[in-house]
Amino acid sequence: MPLIASLTVAAAAMGGRYMIQAWQAFKARPIVPRVRRFYPGGFEQQMTKREASLILGVREHSPPDKIKEAHRRVMVANHPDSGGSHFLASKINEAKDMLTGKFRGGSSVF
Repeated sequence: MPLIASLTVAAAAMGGRYMIQAWQAFKARPIVPRVRRFYPGGFEQQMTKREASLILGVREHSPPDKIKEAHRRVMVANHPDSGGSHFLASKINEAKDMLTGKFRGGSSVF
């Protein structure tokens, strides 16, 4: 009986030591920020569904509610009234129109 108790205590001590070392190694690792990769290219002459989905950050065949939500999120970040660009705002609106099927056929005013 004392042999089993001493082996149990030794195993618990070794397990605790291992956990402390693992925690210290976890805390000491370098912090690498996760950077989201964005589409590196510019705009195409005529907007396509692929480009529109890249602008809004949704899939080409997303449901309209997801497209509206993504449009709102991107537009809030780039609205001209809050320091954004008129050109980007027009491209964001054009992307929403393209994905929801309200595309007028012409390119943006810019």
